[in-house]
Amino acid sequence: MAAYLKNKNILLTGGAGFLGQWVFKELVKKGASKNKITIPRSKANNLLKLNNIKKLVKNQDIVIHLAGTVGGIGYNQKNPARMVYENLEMGIHLIEEARKAGVSKFVALGTVCCYPKFAPVPFKEADLWNGYPEETNAPYGLAKKMLLVMSQAYRKQYSFNSIFLLPVNLYGPGDNFDPRSSHVIPALIRKIHEAQQKGDKSVTVWGTGKATREFLYVADAARGIILATEKYNQSEPVNLGAGFEISIKDLVQKISQLMDFKGKIIWDKTKPDGQPRRCLDVSKAKKYFCFTAKTNFDAGLKKTIKWYLKS
Repeated sequence: MAAYLKNKNILLTGGAGFLGQWVFKELVKKGASKNKITIPRSKANNLLKLNNIKKLVKNQDIVIHLAGTVGGIGYNQKNPARMVYENLEMGIHLIEEARKAGVSKFVALGTVCCYPKFAPVPFKEADLWNGYPEETNAPYGLAKKMLLVMSQAYRKQYSFNSIFLLPVNLYGPGDNFDPRSSHVIPALIRKIHEAQQKGDKSVTVWGTGKATREFLYVADAARGIILATEKYNQSEPVNLGAGFEISIKDLVQKISQLMDFKGKIIWDKTKPDGQPRRCLDVSKAKKYFCFTAKTNFDAGLKKTIKWYLKS
C-alpha cells in the first residue's frame, strides 16, 4: 500500500505533538514524501481560526486530524467549556473546509472518552450510543463524538470519504509529562521520579486504584492510524487498542517496580477515579485493516521511563 501515500499532499494536524510525531514517522516509512506533509503550528496557523483552516486544506489529498485540546481528569474538571468548544471548533471547520476543498480522505481521531460510563467491557463500537460518557471527561468525549456524527452525515450527503478512529489511552516516549495536563502514566512516572529525587518516602495518587485502563503504545497507535488511512473507507467507527486492561493499583505497582521505588503509595480517595473500567474490543481493526498491537506493555513502559529520565 506504499503507493497509496506516494506523492499525496497530506495535512497532519497535531503533527508536532506526542502522537503526531510518531504518525509523521510512520507516514514517511510508508512512502509519503516529507516535503508533502504539512504540519500546522499553533502560533502561525491556529486551528481555532477559520481562515487558517481554509488556507491549510487547499490542495490537500489527505487530512489526518490529530490536533485537540486534551488533558487528564484534573484538567478536564477545570476546563470543561474549553474542552468542548475548542475540540468542536477545530473538528467541524476542518471537516467542512476539507469537503469544500475536495480532500479525498479525512481521518478523524476520536477518543475512548466517547464511550458511555458503564459500557459493557470490552467496549464494542455498537455500544457507543448506549449511555452518557463519564462525567469528568464528557465535554471532551462528546465534542469528539460529534465528529463521528459529522463524518457519517458528510458521507451520506456528499460522499465525503471520512473515517473515525477511537484510540484508547496512549503512552510512550515523547508523552506529555506536564503535571497540569498529563495523563496517568506520564503523571505517575514524573511523580515517582520527583519523590526519588527529593528522598520522599511516599507518593500520593488520585482515587481508589480500583479503576481499570487499557494502554496502547504510541508507535502501535501511529501504525494503526496509517493502516486505516491506507485501507479503511467506511464511516463506522473503529477502536484502536491493545485489548487488555490493568487496574490503576496494579499500574502504580508496576511503574514503582520498574523505577525501583520502594516508598508507600497513598490513595487520595477524595479525588475521582474517572471511568470505572476501560478496555476495547479490537476485532474490527484487525478485520478491516489488519491492525493488532505489537508492543509488550512492560517493554513499552521501560522505553517511556528511559525517555523521560533522559529528557
